Formats: sequence, structure tokens, C-alpha cells
Amino acid sequence: MIRKTFILLLCLLPVTLLGQVLQQHQHEGHKEAGIGSGEVFSPFRDNPKDSTSSNLKVPKEIRQWHVDEYSGNVIPVDADTLQFMFQNWHLTEGINGEYNFLGNAGTPRQSRIFFNRPATTKFDFLQPYDYFYLRPNEFFFIDTKSPYTNLNYHTSGNRQNGDDRFRAYFSTNAGKHFGIGFLIDYLFARGRYDKQATSLVNFSLFSFFKNDRYDYNLLASHYRMKQAENGGITDDRYITRPEETDGMNSNFTTNDIPVHLYSSWNRNGIYDVFFTQGYNLGFYREKLVADSSGVVKDSTENEFVRVARISHTADIKYHEHEFINHRQEANYYADNFLPYDSTDLATSLEVKNRIALSLCEGFSRYAFADITAFASYTYRRYTLPDVTPENIEFRKRYNEHILSVGGSITSNHGKHLKYDVKGETSLIGEELGTFSIDGNVQFDFKLWKRDMRLEANAFIKNNLPSFYYRHYHSEHFWWDNDFSKEFRTRIEGIFEIPSWRTKISAGLENIKNYTYIANESQPSGAVGRYLWRLKAKQENSNIQVFSATLKQDFKAGIFNLNTEVTYQHSSNQEILPLPALNAYANIFIKFRIAKVLHTEIGADARYFTKYYAPDYSPALGQFVQQNSENKIEIGNYPLASVYANFLLKQARFYVKYYHANSGLGNRQYFLAPHYPMNPAALCLGLSWNFYN
Repeated sequence: MIRKTFILLLCLLPVTLLGQVLQQHQHEGHKEAGIGSGEVFSPFRDNPKDSTSSNLKVPKEIRQWHVDEYSGNVIPVDADTLQFMFQNWHLTEGINGEYNFLGNAGTPRQSRIFFNRPATTKFDFLQPYDYFYLRPNEFFFIDTKSPYTNLNYHTSGNRQNGDDRFRAYFSTNAGKHFGIGFLIDYLFARGRYDKQATSLVNFSLFSFFKNDRYDYNLLASHYRMKQAENGGITDDRYITRPEETDGMNSNFTTNDIPVHLYSSWNRNGIYDVFFTQGYNLGFYREKLVADSSGVVKDSTENEFVRVARISHTADIKYHEHEFINHRQEANYYADNFLPYDSTDLATSLEVKNRIALSLCEGFSRYAFADITAFASYTYRRYTLPDVTPENIEFRKRYNEHILSVGGSITSNHGKHLKYDVKGETSLIGEELGTFSIDGNVQFDFKLWKRDMRLEANAFIKNNLPSFYYRHYHSEHFWWDNDFSKEFRTRIEGIFEIPSWRTKISAGLENIKNYTYIANESQPSGAVGRYLWRLKAKQENSNIQVFSATLKQDFKAGIFNLNTEVTYQHSSNQEILPLPALNAYANIFIKFRIAKVLHTEIGADARYFTKYYAPDYSPALGQFVQQNSENKIEIGNYPLASVYANFLLKQARFYVKYYHANSGLGNRQYFLAPHYPMNPAALCLGLSWNFYN
């Protein structure tokens, strides 16, 4: 009854407000990491006047950037000024819902869109947590003229089964050139289903210094992630056909549904320190300014022209991954390799240093691009459990040393043409002979008096599978492999017409020696039951993946419709399964109440066609191939939500009814085999800015 009433109110509210004034809405170019991420929300960038301000004028200009891990160069990022899609910032399945995950917030995830997955061979325990874990080149550094604080909070459900996420971001400058700040991110989700709680914590400190000659960026982060593993529900009929179970004609809660595991956890601890510094060589000249007659010199002010740059980057990461398993269902795993009460712990330490020398674009008419050469040395140390012939457990250490060289050519100052080409190869060490070449070119032009954009992306990569594909020892899974290098090529084209709100992309990738986690589970003796057994494998034959995406937005008065549809085809669905179709639609009206409260009211839906989606292994913490003997399909179920999204001065907030169609239709609401999505829930969220 509560759900029906809430939906009715949201549907009726727009009818009473159609006469309100519409504010223009632009959202091209938004990225998931920037939407509601808490780093910067600055509604004053385009309109610096604040009707609530007192006689004390507080400067609110903010500049934010990422850092290129290769060259140390600053990459400017626009401030997030709009409330568009803020109601989805907390979703583990992503802004547009393209990720598979385990239902509860903060659980591991994997993109259904293959081109959105990492383009390198990456079996890392942190990869399924990219929703929460930030690499240094994804972190937002901020330069602000007054102390800046942003607070984000999301909540849904209740104290027994709800989830909460709190983020606090603070930044302040000490003078013109130096700044410091911190980010606190805490997610705690109790779980609608039994034994599925997650607790994720990130505390990051950062600082920077910049002047004409010297600059640095420092980021130090500590993560603690813990997730309870329940192994999925024991029978999908508790969701799809509850009347056929022992649930007394479906008179039970989600927490009453039996699961496979009751005392199992995955724990990840990470210490990450990233430091990049650079010295700029150049000269001063009279500043160039633009007026009505063209570009002229301003003799009253000089500007520094950078000719060359020498940079050094150090990246140190220590990671512990532990699987804790006290009690499990009988005959759940096929193998037990370690003695009783052993420690299923894997650790890794990576120390990387990179030196780069750049010749900078634009200091003369002949300097048509940034030309950079770099060299890096990487030391990696891994430890895994092992046993002696006498069955005595010990820690086995593996060391890797890699020396790599590379270079890049980048041009971003052209009016119509921009491009970026980067290449790297390893000269010594375990990755000898590996190489990668990435390229991107963007061409802006006019056709029929409309702005158009053509973009092409391509890469060639010959990479050694990551350490954990080659070596992994644990209580239940064990392998040591001598793998070949994985060879991947991709080419992708993008065509965009901004005035039509149209973006079309299509690409093709070929993979030889695709590396994956094979599921070789064995029959348990019980009907339909199998014992977990996994092993890393390579597919020697070529696998091709074709992908095409159409993104089309529509606007008519206060009415808006945003759509995104992706078609994919994998030539080997057994090894690399992908849904043929993945779609997202968001329909809403946008207006202002009393000229100050910017409002969006609408509904969105996600959908993908049926396919044999990757299974999830609790003991490995990864998405893996389904067992060929008992595969199931998921998909063909639309997940719909309704919401109201608001922006008032320096605050934005939303109210949303997530999974409003829960219990309707075919009830096949699974985003991973045997892991149902959360049922309907009321969600609330707030983002608030404070200056000085």
C-alpha cells in the first residue's frame, strides 16, 4: 500500500506544476565518477550570484583536476554543477544500471558492456570494487579560493536491512600555490538477504603545490573493505515462484530465504601512496589576450610559457586479501588444499617509479604537440600460502621486476583536431616483450551549420596475464600456469551531433589467448548440486566482440527523455558471454518552483536480454564462468524506479522509490546467478556545499 501511494503521489505532482518556469538543462559529457561524487558541486560556476549571501563576500571559484599517471600532467575537469542524475549517484549498478552485482550496495560488480571493462588482463581483488576504490588518476584534486566542504549522504531501508553511505570532502588553500584536503567515504549496507552485509571505508589525504616552475600532487589513501558472503540463495523459486517453496504461500521476508554460506567473509585492506612532481623549463612573455579585433599583447602582465617538463612519479600500493570461512554448507567446495584453520591470505606490494621528459605544445608555432618520453621501473612482491610435502603451511614469496620505456604524442590546443597516441614496451623482467599502443583522434567540424564531432579510438595490446591468473593458492582453489601473452586489438568510432543530442559509437575487438576463470565444478551426488572447482585458463582461438551504442536524448518544453541502447555480439558465448541488448531510459519533467527550487520528477528503467551471465565465486571474490552442466540465464526483466530530484542554492537532494515494479511481471530480478536484486525500497539522498 505504501508503495502504491508513493507512486501515485509522484505521478500526480507533475500535473499541478506544469505551469512552472523551465530551467535550461545540459548534461552532455557527464561521467559517472563526477555525478554526485562529492568532490565538487559548484552551482556558482555559471551564476556566481547567491541571493542568500551576506555583506561578507566569500569567493567560491573552484578548479579541479585529475593527474596523468604517466607524465604527471594536470587534466582539468569541469565542476559538477547540475542535479541531473543525482538520484543514481549511490547505485552500485552504475548511473545507467549497466553493471551486474550481488544485489546489496557495495558488493562486487562487473559491467555488462564489454567495452567498459578494463582493456588489460586484470585479475585483481580490487577490480570488482571499482565503484568504491579510486585509482590516483581518478581522484579529484581541488584548488579553491576559500575553504570548501561537500557532504553527501544516502540512505534506504531500515536499521535491520538498510544501507547508508556518507562522504565528506574538504579542501583548503594555504596561499596561492599550496592546498590540502581529505576525503572520507563510508558505506555500510546491512543487506536485504541474510549474511550479505558490506562495510567499505576510505580515508584519503591529499595536497598539492603549483607555481610556474615546480608542482607536485600527493595522494595517500587507506581502504578497509569487508563483505559477508552468503553464496546466493539456495533456490531461485523463493523469488520467481514462492508458492512452490516452503515459504507458506510466500508469507516470508527476504531475510528468511535460506542461503548457502553463514560465516564467510572477504576482506581487503589497501594502503596507497601516489606522488608526482615536475619541473618546468620555459620563459616569460607579455600575456596574450583576445579582444574584438583579435589576439593582442597585454603589456601590463606577463605569462609563463612552458617549453619542457621533467617529471617523476612514485606509486606505492600494499594490498591484503583474506577469505575467512568458519562455517559452510556441507560439500560446498570440491577441494581443500590447506590444513584445517589455515590462513587464506594473499598479499601484494607494488612500488613503481617513472621518469618522464616532455617537450610542450604551443610554446612556438612549430611545437604542434606535447611529445613525451618516459621510463619506469616496477617492483612487485606477492605472497601466497603454500604447503610442504609434510603438509606444513608456509608463506611463499614471488618477486617481479619490470623495466619499461615508452612515449606519447598529444595535441589538445587545436581548434578542430585533437589527438593522443601513447606506446609502451617492457625491456626486462617477467613482462619482457609485452607492449601496448593506444590512440585517440577527435575532429570537430560543421555540416549544414551544425556542430559535428568524429572520434576514433584504437589500441593494440600484447600483455602477460596478471600474477593471480598465473599463480594462485588458497584453501579451495590452486593453480600455477605458464600462460602465453594475451593479444588484443580494438578499433572504435564515435559520431556526435550535440545540437541533436545524438551520439553513436561502434567498435570491434579481437582477442587471442583470452584469459578467464573456468568453472570445473563437480557433481556433489545430490540432484542438481555441484561442488565448486575453479581454474584459470586461456582460450587459444580468437574471440571477436562487436559493440554498438546509440545515445539519444529528447526535449520538448519541460519534458525530457534520455535513452541509451547498446548492442553486443561475442563470437564465443561459452567463454565470454554478453547480453545482446542493454538499454536504459529516463523520462522526466524539469521546472522550477517559486523560481528557486529546481525540480526534476520522473522515472527510469534498465533492461538487458537473457544470457548466461558470469557466476560469482565467494571464495575468490570474482565473477567467473558458469558451470556448463547447470547453467542458468538471467535477464529479460526491466527494473524501474521513480524519483524526485531537487536543487536549492548550495544543496541538492532526492527522494526515490527504487525497484518500484518489484513483485510484478516474470519476477526474474537477478543481476548474477542466484543473487536476486533488492526488493522495492525508499531512498533518500543529500549533497550540501559549505564555503569558508
